[in-house]
Amino acid sequence: MTVISSTKNPEALTLTLVAEFDASPEQVWQIWEDPRQLERWWGPPTWPATFEQFEFEPGGKASYYMTGPDGEKAGGWWRITSVQAPNRLEFDDGFADENGAPVEDIGAGHATVTLEEIGDRTRMTILSTFESEEQMKKMIDMGMEEGMQEAAGQIDALLSEHSRA
Repeated sequence: MTVISSTKNPEALTLTLVAEFDASPEQVWQIWEDPRQLERWWGPPTWPATFEQFEFEPGGKASYYMTGPDGEKAGGWWRITSVQAPNRLEFDDGFADENGAPVEDIGAGHATVTLEEIGDRTRMTILSTFESEEQMKKMIDMGMEEGMQEAAGQIDALLSEHSRA
């Protein structure tokens, strides 16, 4: 299984997802830097993502929406704060309204993605940090933890396609 662990720390206001892949950090990095590949795994399988804007550089912005099984759309945004290929990516993230504007009452989070080579595999750690205990509880109640696990669970199939290409 791809996902090794998922850990909530209410005191630190963090959710940490750890997954491992039979691929190099450079191969895993490609699925973060290419929006067409990102669309194939960002979001649960029943809520695929479509990136409309994607500026993969410090200060860059990304906007996307996920489409649910009934056609419902949920918008999101990223503000990229650090890009250190192929090992580290950081971005602020949040929900967006139908016009792509941040939904202020939910607030923003911060994600730190770390890719480490461990033998012939790569360990990916996604550390999500929340603004407050209330925001963290709201996001967990909305299914963020399960959604991240389902999303990361799709990466193996994508990497497998790359190894056959």
